[in-house]
Amino acid sequence: MTAQERERAQEPAGTGRVALVTGASRGIGHAVAAALVARGDRVVITGRNEEALKDAVEALGADRALGVPGKAHDEAHQAAAVEAAMERFGRIDYLVNNAGTNPVFGPITDTDLGVARKVFETNVVSALGFAQRTWHAWQQEHGGAIVNITSVAGLAASPFVGAYGMSKAAMANLTLQLAHEMAPKVRVNSLAPAVVKTRFAAALYEGREAEAVASYPLGRLGVPEDVAGAAVFLLSDAAGWITGQTLVLDGGLFLNAGI
Repeated sequence: MTAQERERAQEPAGTGRVALVTGASRGIGHAVAAALVARGDRVVITGRNEEALKDAVEALGADRALGVPGKAHDEAHQAAAVEAAMERFGRIDYLVNNAGTNPVFGPITDTDLGVARKVFETNVVSALGFAQRTWHAWQQEHGGAIVNITSVAGLAASPFVGAYGMSKAAMANLTLQLAHEMAPKVRVNSLAPAVVKTRFAAALYEGREAEAVASYPLGRLGVPEDVAGAAVFLLSDAAGWITGQTLVLDGGLFLNAGI
């Protein structure tokens, strides 16, 4: 057996399934895409930065991944991503709504309403838009699964990320609505991570990680692979009887809420 043949033999067998993962040039989205490719799926990934997206596709493998640059809240971009997936791979079995923004920190009583609208457009309305488009393009007839990336910020009040938390609470309710309407063809669930070590969340732990970690019974912050593992499970046949749920990934953080 030649070296090339051995390399091919070690590659994961293709599942034939395709996932669209938004906000996947880095961080949680990229980790989810990588985990899906590792099990044999093909992926279409989106992101605002075209160069970063190209690098992500190269890391994932150009034969398994396709990048579509654009802003998640742009309806033309949503249409382009779905159309590209159908043209390149002919199907969209899974959707992971990971794209999100949090441009403001501070009390919600002082949050500019224009900023709040931007947060909702990106975090909630875009997720609905992608879900509608994948539903009509493939899932309504053929089935599939959706995972929405929410946050523990949507499960409790916060003095720092109120608008973000409010949007994530809405996204959790969107999960319920979609799960109800898309059953039995499509399962829809969400993941609610606590602080995960990404550039997006850096302001919450950089320069004070030891202090931040002290609140977590498991003794560390999350990493993107923690979320990816849960997402891959929910996008598998092993989760075939799970829908309408929000799985909290918090390193035990909420255990501290007792007396």
